Amino acid sequence: MTDAAQVAAIEARAARMRYEIVEMIAEAGSGHPGGSLSAADIVASLYFGVMKHDPLRPDWEERDRFVLSKGHAGPVLYAALAEAGYFGHDNLKTLRKLGSILQGHPDSNKCAGIEVSTGSLGQGLAIANGMALALRMDANPARVFCLLGDGEMQEGEVWEAAMFAAHHKLDNVMAIVDHNGLQIDGACDSVMCLGGVAEKLDAFGWEVREVGGHDVEDLLKALTEPPMTEGVPVAVVAYTIKGKGVSFMEGDAGWHGKAPDAEQTTLALAQLAEALEGGAR
Repeated sequence: MTDAAQVAAIEARAARMRYEIVEMIAEAGSGHPGGSLSAADIVASLYFGVMKHDPLRPDWEERDRFVLSKGHAGPVLYAALAEAGYFGHDNLKTLRKLGSILQGHPDSNKCAGIEVSTGSLGQGLAIANGMALALRMDANPARVFCLLGDGEMQEGEVWEAAMFAAHHKLDNVMAIVDHNGLQIDGACDSVMCLGGVAEKLDAFGWEVREVGGHDVEDLLKALTEPPMTEGVPVAVVAYTIKGKGVSFMEGDAGWHGKAPDAEQTTLALAQLAEALEGGAR
C-alpha cells in the first residue's frame, strides 16, 4: 500500500511544479502551459515515487529513463528536474532565452537529465523502445517510461511502435498517455477522433491500466505494479484536465501554446499558491 506521507509529498511537489510552470512560461513570454499543467502529477509521481535516478550521476547506467514524447510540455520536465536537483531553480526563468539550457523543447545536448531531444510528435515511443531493447540486450534492469499526449496518438509512428513493443515483448518499457482530450486545434475527437485509446492499446498487445491522472495514489499504483504477464508491455492511460490548477486555463484548448499576460499571471499564480501549504511557496 502506498504510504500517505509519500503521496502528500508528491502532491506538494506537483503543486510547486505547477507554480513554476506558469512562472517560467510567463517570464519567457511563450510556451505551452496547458499540457504541462495536465501532466504535473504524472511527472511528479515518476520522478519522486517511481523512477530510479540520481541528479549527481545523470549518466548512471542503471537509472530509469524518461522520454517526454510530447516535447512541447518541456516546462513540466524542467520543473521536475529542478525539484530533483539536476540544476538550480534560478535556471527556470531562463526558459526559451538565448543560450539557456532550457530550450522551448528538451535538448539532451544542453541539459543534464534529459535523455533525448524531443518535440517532433510521434517519435518518443519508438525511441523508448530502442532504449528498452538495448537495456535488455545489456542485461540492465533499468526501465523506460514514455509520456505521450493524446493528440500525439493520431501519429502513425506511435502505432508502429506499439506493435514493435508487443512483438519484442518489451516489458521494461511503459507508455503513459496524458489523456486531456484537447490539442492545439481543439478537441481531439473533433480534429481526428481517437476512439477508445485504452481499447486500441489492448488490441495492439499491451496491458492497459486506466487511471485518474491527478490522483497520485492511483498513479503510483499503476506506474509501479509489474506487468501481469511476463513479456507484455504496460500502458497507463491517465485521464487529465488540460491546464489543471488554473481556473481559466482548465479545459480550454486556447491555452495549449500561449503565455499568460501580466494580469493573467498574477491570477494564475495566486490560484496555484493556494494549493501550496499555507498558501506560500
